[in-house]
Amino acid sequence: MPTKIESERAPRAIGPYSPALRAGDFVFVSGQIALDPATGQMAAGDVRAQAERALANLSALLEAAGASWADVVRTTIYLVDMADFAAVNEVYASFVGDPPPARATVEVRGLPRAALVEVDAVAYVGGRGA
Repeated sequence: MPTKIESERAPRAIGPYSPALRAGDFVFVSGQIALDPATGQMAAGDVRAQAERALANLSALLEAAGASWADVVRTTIYLVDMADFAAVNEVYASFVGDPPPARATVEVRGLPRAALVEVDAVAYVGGRGA
């Protein structure tokens, strides 16, 4: 049975979904945007600032699940403008470990709360306890 994962350092879900779920040896983190967990409002700033906040939210959920970026095997980055790829990639590189996870990056028409970037992840925790 999947276990819901939440963190005080990550925003609450803004819809009918779990921020993250642990299912067996895997942790599935829902897409994270630049919501400030303290206020529930979008973090101020450009795409770099939004990427930083979104990845910090994702990191908090990984930690709450007993995982880290070293456990992440797959991510997807959603961008409203592919011209932001290099800037987001630079911020992303400061979070991920070595080897970096497999990844897809796609351009989308829009994201919740007019976000510029969203990131989701799958981590493999290999039988470790949550």
